[in-house]
Amino acid sequence: MYIAIVDDEPDILEMVSINLKKSGYDVDGFLDAGGFYEALKRKKPDLVVLDLMLPDDDGLEICKKLKADTATSDIPIIILSAKSDESDKIVGLELGADDYVTKPFSPKELVARVKAILRRKERKEVSKTIVVGSEIVVDEKKYEVSVSGEKLNLTTTEFRILALLASKKGIVFSRDQILDHLWGDEKIVIDRTIDMHIKNLRKKLGEHAHFIKNLRGIGYKIEE
Repeated sequence: MYIAIVDDEPDILEMVSINLKKSGYDVDGFLDAGGFYEALKRKKPDLVVLDLMLPDDDGLEICKKLKADTATSDIPIIILSAKSDESDKIVGLELGADDYVTKPFSPKELVARVKAILRRKERKEVSKTIVVGSEIVVDEKKYEVSVSGEKLNLTTTEFRILALLASKKGIVFSRDQILDHLWGDEKIVIDRTIDMHIKNLRKKLGEHAHFIKNLRGIGYKIEE
């Protein structure tokens, strides 16, 4: 597994790199966005650890660019930042980041989070196609969703939430149940994260967003 770390603090870059390499990962570190973008043209990482405060670009913009490009939208991103305000975390998660770690942090905890995300990425779903409302097609084998024949650019988390809801139409899933499906015993995010992903998912579904129903205080379901 290849991991790219983007952080303008040499000490942090070295510390994270050493700990990830000890865990058996292939690691490259970048002190700025420019170097990362150049490397991205040659090799696609399996995960990116991304600082928000960079000298040549904003980390949130990098996250946004990666998630907007179909070639890189499936790369998990862990944001690493000194910004600990809830609003910063919410923005990062809304842009598609899979996790948000604040500085100072425990290298061992960061490695554990990296392992958890990569394990989830590797898990194979049962191969089948689910159709919602005749227009939305969820292909679990290809990890693709299309609407009226056009492929949607979903993050891995958005896809898995939609696939879960679509697998049992009419059944309400609580936020905790959705978190358990996504994370299992490795759950390290708050239930509000689900609301952010649902919001993004509805936006991408456009006129078909009405299939996702919200039962206030309970959870979400897909209803045709």
